[in-house]
Amino acid sequence: MGNVSFIKDFVIAGFPGLQPRYYGIVSAVLFFVYMCTMVVNAVFLTLFVISKSLQKPVYYCILNLAVCDVLFSNTALPKIISRYWFQDGTISFLGCFLQMFFVHFFGSVTALLLAVMAIDRYAAICLPLRYHSIMTNRNVFILIFCSWILGLLGPLMMIIRAYPLPYCAGNTIVHCYCDHIAITTLACTNREKYSYPAFIQAMVVLLGSLAIIVFSYCAIIVAVLRISSIQGRLKSFSTCSPQLIIIALFFLPRCFNYLANNINIKFSTDLRLVIIMLYSLLPPMINPIIYCLRTEEVKNVLVQQLQRKRVGINSRLP
Repeated sequence: MGNVSFIKDFVIAGFPGLQPRYYGIVSAVLFFVYMCTMVVNAVFLTLFVISKSLQKPVYYCILNLAVCDVLFSNTALPKIISRYWFQDGTISFLGCFLQMFFVHFFGSVTALLLAVMAIDRYAAICLPLRYHSIMTNRNVFILIFCSWILGLLGPLMMIIRAYPLPYCAGNTIVHCYCDHIAITTLACTNREKYSYPAFIQAMVVLLGSLAIIVFSYCAIIVAVLRISSIQGRLKSFSTCSPQLIIIALFFLPRCFNYLANNINIKFSTDLRLVIIMLYSLLPPMINPIIYCLRTEEVKNVLVQQLQRKRVGINSRLP
């Protein structure tokens, strides 16, 4: 590993101020969130596979977002659930760095995919006559591919720089999963030259994606205000407002957390971890509801499939 490391395993501490009598409740809540995330995303993935009407550019973006959310939740949640359910927070040295890589990777890809989806909404509302020529399958696949590749670069750089460091300042990670800041804090070296490049990379991805989203939705709002029909305005705003809520929930707390860690804003560790878990776990669970189940086309497909299943069950009854 280059420099000598004195640690073979790390321990995920979770919330340091949490009393043991609440471990069962916390693990149950986390498990509930995990299962809801798996189920709601699996519903959309299933509908996408079996329905050709959903196989169009905007739903390819949502498909990748759903895959990313499922992978992120499977990376971040099982170990912290195990920590409180079975009192087992131990994770191997290599396993911790793999978790760190995938947590940051899927987080970065999600931010970029949300930007791609904002571009899609911009084209649909502001350039309706050119939408089908702009958001072709080919162009959408290129944007999605670029999102996965660009999302890979930053976390890969973090791993390459952080893995060889000497870790001898304890093995307890005060976090709910292996995070770059939480891990490098344990290194027996000056971490500034490692933390600032990671901070800059995170800000480039987050603020770059957020800038695209803000521009897109500002243009959408201007276009909507030009609609003469009040009913048309309300319909457009009702479509965009839930998406803006989930975007705000994903980006704003993340930006605040990164800035707080780098300009020494002090607040309790437990509060910081609650904020991190909210912006890490709620979007993957809510995304399918916001982007899919509120969409008329997806709801129609879901209703059709449920009706077919009901008819099939009734036909088999004596």
